Amino acid sequence: MAMREIMYRDALREAIDEEMARNSDVFIIGEGIAERGGSYKVTEGLLAKYGSKRVRDTPIAEAGMIGVGVGAAIAGARPIVEILYVDFAMLGMDMIVNQAAKFRLMTGGNGRVPFVMRTQGGAGGGVAAQHSQSLEALFYHIPGLRVVMPSTPSDAKGLLKYALRQEDPVMFLEHKHLYMTKGLVPDGEHIIEFGKADIKRPGKDVTLIAWSNMIPTTLAAAEELATQGIDAEVVDPRTLVPLDKKTILESVSKTKRAVIVQEANRRGGVASDICSIIQEELFYDLDAPVTIVAGLDVPIPFNLTLEKASVPQKQHVVAAARRVLHVDPIELAAE
Repeated sequence: MAMREIMYRDALREAIDEEMARNSDVFIIGEGIAERGGSYKVTEGLLAKYGSKRVRDTPIAEAGMIGVGVGAAIAGARPIVEILYVDFAMLGMDMIVNQAAKFRLMTGGNGRVPFVMRTQGGAGGGVAAQHSQSLEALFYHIPGLRVVMPSTPSDAKGLLKYALRQEDPVMFLEHKHLYMTKGLVPDGEHIIEFGKADIKRPGKDVTLIAWSNMIPTTLAAAEELATQGIDAEVVDPRTLVPLDKKTILESVSKTKRAVIVQEANRRGGVASDICSIIQEELFYDLDAPVTIVAGLDVPIPFNLTLEKASVPQKQHVVAAARRVLHVDPIELAAE
């Protein structure tokens, strides 16, 4: 299959464009997504192509637009609701958690909520505590929601197209630092099913598990480890719900060691749950305790230096990998 190198944001736009052309029930609403094309230019050009009924700007009212999206999905449409920052999704949590996530069960399986919420999170750029959070654990905890966190343009397009064909609510979480990144994306129809992890880098000495913007950080750490004679395998779950436990466990069973990397703060995070799965399934196969590299349990600071210090960096992943391999930290400091 022919491949092209495009930006993450352009891959998302292609997915939305193709699904809007394929299915007239798909529409998108959000703040500044129509005439302005969105703050990250994901929806640029869609207003001219599909008109204001299907590409619609909203007031600054996240609770209202999420409610509209959930209601429209229950009524049979396929809405995409773009929330500028994942932090603002908190204003619509009743609709997401108590309505969208539970509707199928509470209708005896007869009701469907084909609702996709696209939003972005993560630290970067000094936009401070209310615009920098990684909140995937909140959605991960709720039965009935699908949670998607693509790290590459190819994954972004393939997973978003799949999301727009589902019958359950999908929390599609992007990262502000990924929009301008580039990667190869197949020409033509490109769909990636949920629940299929991707091995971003094969290796045999230690398994590094990460998602979203921690994938570039973890891959950079793996390259540095390679210069030190350590062959790290990098596993990207791509979807946290459903989680591809099989691929994760197969990798850790092979390497006997695991480091889980999340940008979100440590307490109550997804990494802790994945750690518990590995410990329960592979306890007697492990050569070292599973290690978690995570953000600090603090609100993200506005100061750029402090912001960087509050989330994992390459050197933290390198140090954690060396620790599970029983490499003396004094040796690390001497290199």
